[in-house]
Amino acid sequence: MSKLSVFPVSMKVAGRSILIVGGGIEALNKARLALKTDARVLVVAPELDAGFDGLNVRRRAGSAEAADFEDAALVFVATEDDAARDRAIAMARAAGVPLNVVDQPDLCDFYTPAIVDRAPISVAISSEGAAPVLARTIRAQIEALLSPNTGALAALAGQLRVRVESLIEAGPARRRFYESLIGSGRVESALSASVPAARREALRLLNEHAGLANAKGIVSLVGAGPGSEDLLTIRAQRLLQEADVIVHDQLVPDGVIEMGRRDARRIPVGKAKGKHSVSQSEINDLLVDLGKKNLHVVRLKSGDPMVFGRAHEELEALRKAGIAYQIVPGVTSALAAAADSATPVTLRGVASGVVFATAHGADDGELNHWAALAKGGVTLGLYMGKSVMARTARALIANGMGADMPVGVVVNAGRSDRFTGLASLRNLVEGGFSMPDGPAIIFIGHSVAKGEWEHLLSARNAQQKVA
Repeated sequence: MSKLSVFPVSMKVAGRSILIVGGGIEALNKARLALKTDARVLVVAPELDAGFDGLNVRRRAGSAEAADFEDAALVFVATEDDAARDRAIAMARAAGVPLNVVDQPDLCDFYTPAIVDRAPISVAISSEGAAPVLARTIRAQIEALLSPNTGALAALAGQLRVRVESLIEAGPARRRFYESLIGSGRVESALSASVPAARREALRLLNEHAGLANAKGIVSLVGAGPGSEDLLTIRAQRLLQEADVIVHDQLVPDGVIEMGRRDARRIPVGKAKGKHSVSQSEINDLLVDLGKKNLHVVRLKSGDPMVFGRAHEELEALRKAGIAYQIVPGVTSALAAAADSATPVTLRGVASGVVFATAHGADDGELNHWAALAKGGVTLGLYMGKSVMARTARALIANGMGADMPVGVVVNAGRSDRFTGLASLRNLVEGGFSMPDGPAIIFIGHSVAKGEWEHLLSARNAQQKVA
């Protein structure tokens, strides 16, 4: 992952000046931007060509002087006069004032972002000078997402701060109140009417939360999907942002975990083959212990919590302890694998249904049942079967399944490094099918042949040759 070459901050400018050197259209644009703040705006140029009339800026005809930089928080140089530009840059450097030279990113100490203004809330989008049009497009998208009342809501939260601190102790309970305030439909509707009405609704909400300050926490069992950040549900993203603690599986990628609240505690408890670092009973006890501490715990599980995720054991422990819980579904790996390979796991006239099962530890009775299902037109989607593929294929053939039955394998389903491959039961028995490391989904059935395995395999090989 590439890293930022700038550190995004919000700089205090109230009571200080923002100096703009130049009198053309670019200087006018910077002046309009600076006027969104409480800073004093000073524009200096031999000639003020652009339309500064009507703007609350101080203007002076002439060249910039060292005294202009003494109280400046920021300096914009927007002049086409090379000598005036170089002189302004030198004085800014000597005064230690952060500098932006319009259209010359190599000379800039900071870049001017595209700004979404919902004062006191602001959102700045910067491309580090590389793609300003893209930054403006993103700004427009964010503008459409944010309510016009966002700024008024932020101001209301600030007005309530002292009262909140007197009623709710610092920590998760207080943060949950603010989360409820931000998401309250009652407060949002009241803001459209008047600020006093919204304040009354906010105070009612505050009193409700003050009465719950000593309540137990809640555990959210959240499906992380197969591992790609953009396959996470919107609800899962919201809960990750609200979490006090994130208890996550080992197979959940760092990119998904990083979508959680920045200061949330993160506890890895996952299991991988040969690496059982934390037992299931220890995980159960951990969730109960955290839930009793009035914390919002997100139990982040690969795929879907209810599909081979041992969620029932965790839920039973939470129920016995009286800890509230909720379940957020995720994209289970088999569905991501079907999408990766364009495999119709159900298909009219070919496959009337699909069965998801785990191949690891399957006994003869299960294998016999699976063989009968596949022969009858059901697609098998097998989890955790990579290490026992050959044995499973041999047993299925022994139970009457044809050796030429199509088999599709997807490793790292839903991720950019996924692997797809088409084979047959005979190929698996003969050991002629290799694959990379990672969790695998194995599809068995006539519908598998309808997928785009060869097309995807050819495309991947072509990409590898180019690389």
